[in-house]
Amino acid sequence: MEFSKFLQSESSRMPHYLLIGSPISHSVSPLMHNTALEHHALKAEYHAVSVRNNEISSLIAHLNKLEFLGANVTIPYKETLFGAMDTLGVEAAQIGAINTILKRDGKIVGENTDAYGFKAPIEEYADELEGERAIIFGTGGATKAISFALYEMGIKEILMVSRRPRKYDLSDNVIMCNYDNWHAYAEEAAIIINATPLGMIPNTDASPVKESETHLLEGKICYDVVYNPRETKFLKQAVASGGIPIEGLDMLIYQGALSFKMWTGQEFPLGLIKMKLDDVFPN
Repeated sequence: MEFSKFLQSESSRMPHYLLIGSPISHSVSPLMHNTALEHHALKAEYHAVSVRNNEISSLIAHLNKLEFLGANVTIPYKETLFGAMDTLGVEAAQIGAINTILKRDGKIVGENTDAYGFKAPIEEYADELEGERAIIFGTGGATKAISFALYEMGIKEILMVSRRPRKYDLSDNVIMCNYDNWHAYAEEAAIIINATPLGMIPNTDASPVKESETHLLEGKICYDVVYNPRETKFLKQAVASGGIPIEGLDMLIYQGALSFKMWTGQEFPLGLIKMKLDDVFPN
């Protein structure tokens, strides 16, 4: 729903949580969070709203309404809204981006649950990642959280691949490169991550890896933060090349679980939510 239409709707005058981003029509966050709210008999609803750049000021004003209870933030506003918060959680401040908004002691608080969500599906590979190199396609707000998580897991060096390489201030252990020369660093990488929208519906034929480069995925952990479709082109390339595919749906679930806990103090009903998502994204 467009944010302007949401403001005119009856839903905006009822207790609610939001997903803030653009585009948001593909998101299953409303399904997850409304399932959790209903499971715990909490009287609120979760709505996905598409926000335009010129609506940011009215959005910030809306965050102070009594009916607004919290939000998730997605592309392209994780960094945009960072500076609009009254205060920041420790991880959000260190990462430099937010994906969760909540109210605490009358203040609007920016948190980041992406790092937790990213780590959860690859905890079993922690020993294999320690002291190794990671390659990340993309340099947006999600990449900041992913880098933070990787350093917490002991990654020694991160290569960030961008169309327009620039200085990145998260750590000195970052190498910036473009899509034409990333492969020179691939042999020593333990994990390769797609943190771009490439491959997301409706552009499902896109991947950050060219067909001529897919052999570089052999033996690597290949993690795609895109979850719709569940098996992206990048993950198909990984499977065909002997890589280890990690789909983005689990990251979405676990970052959402921590957001929900921050808002409500309640646990995400993971089994129920995964069952509903399996109906949406059959294996």
